[in-house]
Amino acid sequence: MELLHCPSISTHTPKLCFQNYPFSRRRNGVDFENMPRKSRSSVVMVVNAAATDSGRGGAARTAATAVVVDKPTTERCRFEVLSGKPLPFGATARDDGVNFAVFSSNATSATLCLISLSDLPEKRVTEQIFLDPLANKTGDVWHVFLKGDFKNMLYGYKFDGKLCPEEGHYFDSSQIVLDPYAKATVSRGEYGVLGPEDDCWPPMAGMVPFAADQFDWEGDLPLKFPQRDLVIYEMHVRGFTNHESSEAKYPGTYLGVVEKLDHLKELGVNCIELMPCHEFNELEYYSYNSVLGDYKFNFWGYSTVNFFSPMGRYSSAGLSNCGLGAINEFKYLVKEAHKRGIEVIMDVVFNHTAEGNENGPIVSFRGIDNSVFYMLAPKGEFYNYSGCGNTFNCNHPIVRQFIVDCLRYWVTEMHVDGFRFDLASILTRSSSLWDAVNVYGNSTDSDVITTGTPLTSPPLIDMISNDPILRGVKLIAEAWDCGGLYQVGMFPHWGIWSEWNGKYRDMVRQFIKGTDGFAGAFAECLCGSPNLYQKGGRKPWNSINFVCAHDGFTLADLVTYNNKHNLANGEDNKDGENHNNSWNCGEEGEFASISVKKLRKRQMRNFFLCLMVSQGVPMIYMGDEYGHTKGGNNNTYCHDNYINYFRWDKKDESSSDFLRFCCLMTKFRHQCESLGLDGFPTADRLQWHGHAPRTPDWSETSRFVAFTLVDKVKGELYVAFNASHLAVTITLPERPGYKWQPLVDTGKPAPFDFLADDVPERETAAKQYSHFLDVNQYPMLSYSSIILLLSPDDNV
Repeated sequence: MELLHCPSISTHTPKLCFQNYPFSRRRNGVDFENMPRKSRSSVVMVVNAAATDSGRGGAARTAATAVVVDKPTTERCRFEVLSGKPLPFGATARDDGVNFAVFSSNATSATLCLISLSDLPEKRVTEQIFLDPLANKTGDVWHVFLKGDFKNMLYGYKFDGKLCPEEGHYFDSSQIVLDPYAKATVSRGEYGVLGPEDDCWPPMAGMVPFAADQFDWEGDLPLKFPQRDLVIYEMHVRGFTNHESSEAKYPGTYLGVVEKLDHLKELGVNCIELMPCHEFNELEYYSYNSVLGDYKFNFWGYSTVNFFSPMGRYSSAGLSNCGLGAINEFKYLVKEAHKRGIEVIMDVVFNHTAEGNENGPIVSFRGIDNSVFYMLAPKGEFYNYSGCGNTFNCNHPIVRQFIVDCLRYWVTEMHVDGFRFDLASILTRSSSLWDAVNVYGNSTDSDVITTGTPLTSPPLIDMISNDPILRGVKLIAEAWDCGGLYQVGMFPHWGIWSEWNGKYRDMVRQFIKGTDGFAGAFAECLCGSPNLYQKGGRKPWNSINFVCAHDGFTLADLVTYNNKHNLANGEDNKDGENHNNSWNCGEEGEFASISVKKLRKRQMRNFFLCLMVSQGVPMIYMGDEYGHTKGGNNNTYCHDNYINYFRWDKKDESSSDFLRFCCLMTKFRHQCESLGLDGFPTADRLQWHGHAPRTPDWSETSRFVAFTLVDKVKGELYVAFNASHLAVTITLPERPGYKWQPLVDTGKPAPFDFLADDVPERETAAKQYSHFLDVNQYPMLSYSSIILLLSPDDNV
């Protein structure tokens, strides 16, 4: 590296413009088309360097030193400045200093801005270092190496170039932008608290790393559970412990989750899927909600600011150590989860960013190289396959390498076990500036691909699937997007990708609520959806089965409401899905007759039993295990309140018999060898039945499905679902020398709905139906399901 002379400079710099465009997708933003060009701020140019251009005869050229300051002083630069290296991207601590490298192909100049923690809220830059295009640029990568005291120091960049939205460029040399590779993002220290002058988008900057930063993993290693053995729990970090009833020492944080991990262990969960924990701005939608008399937030977090940084305001550490506290607390969560035998999967949102459309803020990618990072139309308009204003240009070579680098970082450095990709179908769409030669190495005669076209072999999915680090972790696609692309069962998979099975959710809801015509589809769901996954060479565990998730009704609301009730969102009930395949069991809302409430509890048990006896991987949504309600709101993205908070007081109520049922059902699933098969069940293992043995009814009017399943641990299971409004007495298949014994009957009240060994008077309860079982029959209530086990007949 060549040493660059650092002249006398001024440590006083004018206040600069950080991300100063307050933005909400529901507010008017800035008119970039009519915006006057801003003059360049005063900068320090540290460029006195001899650069050898070997491509031009090896002639040495010297760039002149230039210093632009407001008020020169005799204080010298606090950093020793060297040319640096173009890789790796980001800020990297090494050799008693820090190397900074950032990509921008269309910028005409770049300036590294160093900002002290105290200067950040004042929107002041502590020190600026202009990057010489000759000495500090290799290809399209700007880089510099600094030695000095980085204590409490943050960084960002300024880029200059065209400000021409029609050509896709938004360069503005007065804007400080966040490095996409920053490992921690520092802004506001406390969740939900506005910045100075009530700013929803206060300054942001990246953490400068320290070589001595070490976390004690205590020998932590990946758990590497076979995916077929997982029981996944979708959860929100803040929502899990922020209710006062959690009594957590650190509510709403990574540490708060750690305090409550034992609940998940009790529930039988061995994998948590964290809703977005990348840095996002919870104040993005901040506005007064007159319906509830509070303020709207971006609670879910599906609007990423920085993909390498853990969400800083989920940390109890706040701004301590310039964001390092958040990194270490996230690592601690992963380590403690692993100690309890729980894997950690992250919900990642690479389909769009928080910068929105042309009216959005310049935070990071837009100010660095907008035309590279976003999918643009010929006149600079933003494609909106995400429904959130922009679409990440995922299959562009630079962008896909960025995504792979990011995923690798979270696996190798943060020890996460896998990823769920939000709106993953966007990851299969062709990028803008699509070029077959650049992507595949050669052109084809049929290469007429427009921006956004779904690709059969998307380069990004190819890279991830064949990456030596990433192909060994869990990869789950939400196989659809807001542009109408629906790929459930058809997502490019390379044999390793799984999918959120949205068809499972829809078919199971329809059958269990008693809709005609779904018996056959329901049976496919019980088998792991071979109609979707077998032909493509995948396995049952490639299906992530779920009945409820964060978007949509909770399980309790699914059986309580026919219609959405989203008035609390302040959008006149116009937002959210209108087709929920729900059934209120006869009366709308929580206040209902005793008979209706009993039926609702029965239906909740039916849904959960179905989830646990289906081949594939079951996923539970946070709070469903005790019957959490959101009051019929199926789109609670904006509520940082009781609507989205896990209610520990409700969970602990003695009336929470559903929690007991859920715990016993997950335990039963783990015990059964046959409920997590590596392949789809065949006739050697599984037999279908109707009201009589071996006579399944697949007609349009059938509301009954039953099967027996050979299990190497339990012997044989008989499982039946009666989704009719009529009770029925069924005939069981004969097994000479053996007798069927009841284990689960959702038609019975707790604790007799699951006859565990510790149930009082268990034998008496089991004998209540002995006169039926003696003749191989069993009575089932309407809307009920059962599990029977085969045991030796003592009377033979």
